[in-house]
Amino acid sequence: MIQAITSLLIMIVAIYLLAIVTDGFFIESLDAIARKLNLPHNVAGASLMAMGSSMPELSIALITLIRAGGEYSDIGVGNIVGSAVFNILIITGASALIRPARITRPVIIRDCLVYTISILLLLSVYVDGHVTLSETLIFLGLYAIYILILFYWNRLFPNGEDGVEIMEQELKEEIAKESWFHRLTTGVTRGIGFLTGDAQKSYVRAFVVSVALIAGLSWILVENAVVFANAINVPPLLIALTILAGGSSVPDLIASVLVSREGRGEMAVTNAVGSNIFDISIGLGLPWLLVLLAGRDAVPVGTAGLYVSTLILLGTVVVLFVFANTGKVLSRLEGGILVGLYVAYVLWAWLQGV
Repeated sequence: MIQAITSLLIMIVAIYLLAIVTDGFFIESLDAIARKLNLPHNVAGASLMAMGSSMPELSIALITLIRAGGEYSDIGVGNIVGSAVFNILIITGASALIRPARITRPVIIRDCLVYTISILLLLSVYVDGHVTLSETLIFLGLYAIYILILFYWNRLFPNGEDGVEIMEQELKEEIAKESWFHRLTTGVTRGIGFLTGDAQKSYVRAFVVSVALIAGLSWILVENAVVFANAINVPPLLIALTILAGGSSVPDLIASVLVSREGRGEMAVTNAVGSNIFDISIGLGLPWLLVLLAGRDAVPVGTAGLYVSTLILLGTVVVLFVFANTGKVLSRLEGGILVGLYVAYVLWAWLQGV
């Protein structure tokens, strides 16, 4: 019992520190790099900014592939699938509960279509139980196509959304207005700042140090997730699908609730879907590519629990799409249904033991 409590507390602290490092330093350094490279907002948002918000998931996926010869690789995939379910059901649902979100139909069609394709690609690799180099390149190619779509989107719809980068910036500005959150993180942020330097000025240093810190904290998360799972006698995949996935998404949940309160619920919806596209196509595709290039012929993927959870994820996209296109508004009732579906999913996962 002591081992379980200790490992759980360590995971909570690691998730908290990951949120500070990612939001306060890594994303800030990427923002400075994007400006230095003079990247368009939508391209920067879909690539650098999305990588920033999804870096913990990407790191966990890579670490689990390396650790013990990939014995716990399902933790990495489970964390991404679980985070995706959390983002679609809890973030969008809670945002709608706070204030109904008006949805721009072409945007939700665009993102849900690409996202559905990414989920279908993930399901396809479960068919033979392993990922090959060609399949990995398809995952990465899908994201390249998505970036191209975003690049030309503003030209076709100049009055449309300004991209994920602006979303990220506005989310951080909303969080900064909440003094209690600011006071809570100020001391830790200053301490980390001694290592990283000013993320806007010393962006290369901040980038390198942040990557190292995120990798280290992700390793701690994986190790303690395994310890906690063994201590309470459940599969590590279950911890990844629920505790790790939900915990790593809490900062995004707080930010989305805050912007929804200001009447910008669509931002929460599109940001959740866009981040999930990155998580599946790059968060899984890139680690698989690196491992395959290191000499493996294929990477084993998939368990029954992961396959079913991914099918559930596909179902959540369908539900979200239907809700978002009923009157072009995601209502409070629909938001409540989405939250209820997530509660049901977590209960199912724990009762089944995945």
